[in-house]
Amino acid sequence: MTELAIDVTGLTKNYGGRAVVDHIDLKVGVGRICGFLGPNGSGKTTTIRMLCGLLTPDAGTGQCLGLDIIGQARAIKRQVGYMTQKFGLYEDLSIRENLDFVARLFELPKRRAAVDLALERLGLTARQQQLAGTLSGGWKQRLALAACLIHAPRLLLLDEPTAGVDPKARRDFWDQIHELASQGITVLVSTHYMDEAARCHELVCIAYGTILARGTETEIIEASQLKVWAIEGPGAQALLAPLKEQPGVLSVAAFGNAVHVAGLDGALVEQALAPLRAQTALHITAAPANLEDVFISLIARAQDNFSAAGVLHGVDA
Repeated sequence: MTELAIDVTGLTKNYGGRAVVDHIDLKVGVGRICGFLGPNGSGKTTTIRMLCGLLTPDAGTGQCLGLDIIGQARAIKRQVGYMTQKFGLYEDLSIRENLDFVARLFELPKRRAAVDLALERLGLTARQQQLAGTLSGGWKQRLALAACLIHAPRLLLLDEPTAGVDPKARRDFWDQIHELASQGITVLVSTHYMDEAARCHELVCIAYGTILARGTETEIIEASQLKVWAIEGPGAQALLAPLKEQPGVLSVAAFGNAVHVAGLDGALVEQALAPLRAQTALHITAAPANLEDVFISLIARAQDNFSAAGVLHGVDA
């Protein structure tokens, strides 16, 4: 059996009497990249904060890096690198000064050597005297990752780490993540991007604090049993809103010049498409489901546990 870096059961966190994270079970093997795929407010950040000891669960048990998530939370923090959604280092300090500050926080015995290694590892040596506030989004991302790695963590928790960076920086970042995983570092990364989710070893789809699906990209698509049709031709985009209201249709989304219509009951979806087949300018064909089709359809079926209460102010779930 693969050694587990994360093994938790029934993880729960409540705010205002409602579960932001609702009895989540999560297992991630050592050296694996697990993608946490979910919309804003789905409970991704809250789960990550409980795993690294920043939040105490209201319920649930388990281990992170072989340590109890409640009784040994302090020890877990020293072995985890946590990269937040927002750049959290000092913009009026240089790259080297920021890394030196983090090394001091972890009380590293060979601080200068640790900083030098972090600079070299992320390609920051030539820019080490540059102020963090003058860096582009991609270089800030590199600095944040260097700060996460300076104390040689065994687990990386990355909370939407590529928000606001360009495509090349995103690709470079993911190359670095795979290199770290090959060295035995476990990675749990939350993302909104389907192309990033596809680069993970395994995925956990989450919404409203509940896990909707888990497995590899292929396993999740196959298990969904989703039926998809592609509509192409003049006026296809205008069909988005009307088709969403049809019985049996779980999701309707534009993909380039085509519109994907998806549902579990093929007969009902065919019934919704029947009037459109008379329009000779439209081309309607069965299509393979992709991860985005499946994810949107899962969200459409999920129950919003905050719908009755509206927006929960003051909580970043």
